[in-house]
Amino acid sequence: MTAAPTLAFFTRLLDDATPAQRYAHALEQIQHSERHGIGRAWVAQHHFRAAEGGLPSPLVFLAHAAARTSRIRLGTGIITLPLEDPVRVAEDAVVADLLSGARIDLGLGSGGTPSSFPPFGQDVRDKATAYDSKLAALLRALDGGDVGAGNALYPDARGEGSAPGLGERIWQATFSAPGGERAGRHGHGLLLSRTQPRRDLDPYAPLSALQDPIIDAYLDALPADAQPRITASRTVFVADDRDEALRFAEVGLRRGAESLRRQGQQFPDDSLEALITLTDTHLGTPEQVAESLAADRTLQRATEIAFQVHSVDAPHEHVLRSIELFAGQVAPALGWATAEAASLTATEGKIA
Repeated sequence: MTAAPTLAFFTRLLDDATPAQRYAHALEQIQHSERHGIGRAWVAQHHFRAAEGGLPSPLVFLAHAAARTSRIRLGTGIITLPLEDPVRVAEDAVVADLLSGARIDLGLGSGGTPSSFPPFGQDVRDKATAYDSKLAALLRALDGGDVGAGNALYPDARGEGSAPGLGERIWQATFSAPGGERAGRHGHGLLLSRTQPRRDLDPYAPLSALQDPIIDAYLDALPADAQPRITASRTVFVADDRDEALRFAEVGLRRGAESLRRQGQQFPDDSLEALITLTDTHLGTPEQVAESLAADRTLQRATEIAFQVHSVDAPHEHVLRSIELFAGQVAPALGWATAEAASLTATEGKIA
């Protein structure tokens, strides 16, 4: 990609706090991101387990966040589509989008927590088939098609005038090249995770070795008239000194590594510095984080960089400070303009 990527903040709502406090902290982090020129905020959907992310209803939360913000775009990263009724997703999304002033983006995925499927009457072994059929139903609804018995979605999701409708603001998350091909074929955005499964692979393999083939498949399948939309999520924690960052990482990364071990990932070295490398974590002072991110070659192909503190999981006030340092020092050092800076540049160009 030749243009500088836009910037996004990703929150997992994993603060050591009550559910109400988690939601309040997430809202404040999104508001703080908006104040510092971050263009989009993503939130993840997770059911049942507080330790994995305590937000089962992302569109409800984003409607609330929309009422407390004015410019920042708001996205689901992701809705686990096999567990949902696609018509209800379409209805909830279009209402939230109207209330937000057309600031909602829909990130979708097939889900990664097997134990979440039975309560919804689903078998995780069928998730790929369920995802494909429900994606087709969701897209049909957003495009104004018949959703059954001659009914069509109301409110209409196709936008007004030149404004893109919700169907043009779909993103698909995937770990695989076939998933990248599917997102490209539909002309959707591509969501790349901050972690990539490395089962039976070199645990020290760079993310570019794992994610570049997904991007290649996506771009090869993308219609000629469609603009690429590639969001790369990364774990980023910026602090005023590296020792402070390491103190939080010692707890958060070790906890996160245990979860990855249960999923089959190997960690041949248990030192903290090795875990930082093996979990693709970028942390430290602004200068150190900028240097680390500059070495991530996949980011050179992304149209958007989404940064999140998970799995470092620092306390809320440190997350706010990390947002400030990322927007104010790291992004400019890498030539990544905040939305505020890009707007000022465009205005100056018109004046000149």
